[in-house]
Amino acid sequence: MRSHLSVLSLLLSLLAAHVRALTFNVNVRQRAAAVLAARANGQNAVPVANTHNSEYIANITLGGRQIPVLLDTGSSDLWVTGSVPNAKDVGKSVSLSYAVGKAAGDVYTATLEFANYTVQDQAFLLVQDTSSFSVDIKSQGYEGLIGLGPNTGSVIRDKLDSASGDSVLDRIFSQNTTSSNFLTILLNREGDPSSASTGQLTVSEVLPQYSNITSMPKLPVTKVHKLTDEDQHWQVLTDVNGVLGPDGQPIQVDSIVPSAPDGQLVVVFDSGFTLPQVPRAMADAIYGRVQGAEYNTASEVWTIPCDQLIPLTFKFGGVEYPIHPLDVSSSDFNMVNSLGNPVCVGTFQPITSAFSLLGEYDIILGMAFLRNTYTLLDYGNFMENTASDRGDPYVQLLPVTDVNQAHKDFVQVRLNGVDTTGDSSHALLPADQMQHSPISEAEKKKAYEEMILSRWPYIFVGCLLFVLLVAGLITWRCCVRRRKKREAKMANVRLPDTGSNAPRSPGAQAISFSRLEDGALPDNMEMRESKGYDYRSDYRPSFASSRTRV
Repeated sequence: MRSHLSVLSLLLSLLAAHVRALTFNVNVRQRAAAVLAARANGQNAVPVANTHNSEYIANITLGGRQIPVLLDTGSSDLWVTGSVPNAKDVGKSVSLSYAVGKAAGDVYTATLEFANYTVQDQAFLLVQDTSSFSVDIKSQGYEGLIGLGPNTGSVIRDKLDSASGDSVLDRIFSQNTTSSNFLTILLNREGDPSSASTGQLTVSEVLPQYSNITSMPKLPVTKVHKLTDEDQHWQVLTDVNGVLGPDGQPIQVDSIVPSAPDGQLVVVFDSGFTLPQVPRAMADAIYGRVQGAEYNTASEVWTIPCDQLIPLTFKFGGVEYPIHPLDVSSSDFNMVNSLGNPVCVGTFQPITSAFSLLGEYDIILGMAFLRNTYTLLDYGNFMENTASDRGDPYVQLLPVTDVNQAHKDFVQVRLNGVDTTGDSSHALLPADQMQHSPISEAEKKKAYEEMILSRWPYIFVGCLLFVLLVAGLITWRCCVRRRKKREAKMANVRLPDTGSNAPRSPGAQAISFSRLEDGALPDNMEMRESKGYDYRSDYRPSFASSRTRV
């Protein structure tokens, strides 16, 4: 996810010295071994190297130069450092923000080779100056990043405003219309004796040993609003009560996404996040009942004793996905608690800097979750100008963690082979003794802003209805007032006085009337014919003026 590249600021500060000690040659040897494993598992599989479970790296060839790049399903652009042979400058510049700094420079095009596909004139950002990065990315084993997210999130595409700026996967699928437009990812776990030696990535094909992934539930991707589709990610809904905590019970958390069904949460799958981001109440429920747990306010993370095994399970499409206990806490951060004792960092941390102000998702499941699944991402109609039968995009997840074997791995790695997980010192505290992490003022402000911004369509519709109601009321009042004025003016119209003082038309004769009694005419009644009297002529001006004033 852009602005949160792979390692959060916590990881960057805590692992800086350790990661810098990792030489590039070691990564080269890892990738060489990965190539052999990939060729054995699938003809076109791309080997994925692992740097301390915090970065996953694959090779691309750009302009004839082989470049190791981070795999990021949370963004959609390609950028590299150094120089690229035979690259063409398109005359545009862009800047992308990540946790390690800004990737800024000019947009170029060059021939790209990736996953046994070749793309001519692939647009990418060439970053010449890496001084803004907080770490030496080359010492960590990569020299760029490839975004594997939906094309709508591409900044380069928006800058070029044409199909020439489309993302790598969009270009590959567009020129290979007979192939299925999906990507699969398998991440390995460093430090786990039962994990594979390398990860794998495939395009339009599945790994043979995991072919049953195609029978797993197709989880529909939830679409964000069209006006904010640059924030579209690989996001799906959990099941109702879809997160089971350390005690095996559902963790009850309300979604901040207005359209989310009751009891379900919107989850983003992002291979660029080392530490999954969850609602604060969920992080508290996972770690707050562990004996010896502490919340580090400076780093904004939970820490726990490294020998504490914590069960955690997610549910999608009716399938349970258990998390390996080595992925629920990490010993790679060299942190100590308030007593100075070494502790592990809880990997499922309260969502802070990645909080969705627009209320588009609740959870970001990064590497610590994705190591427990073989993941298939089908781009469907995310593709530009795709055939109508591509269907909607979806995600399929195949669980790859065996709970019993994972327990044995934890005992071997964290407990030196002696299983003490059942000791009273490892028992969870009662629910009423659960610790709660503090909420900062900045987080409260974000929550309030999200409450407003996430409901902007409803607020807009409500405001529009209010304006229409007020306009209708004003119009109605005006109509009523005009009608009353018209009636009042009509009531003021009177026939002319026919008495002796009333003016007569030339030639008109007086007409005298007496009261009739018992149906007989009075003897003194004189009735003369009126000649030359024009009723309409005398009274037309009065009616005309009345109509004019209405």
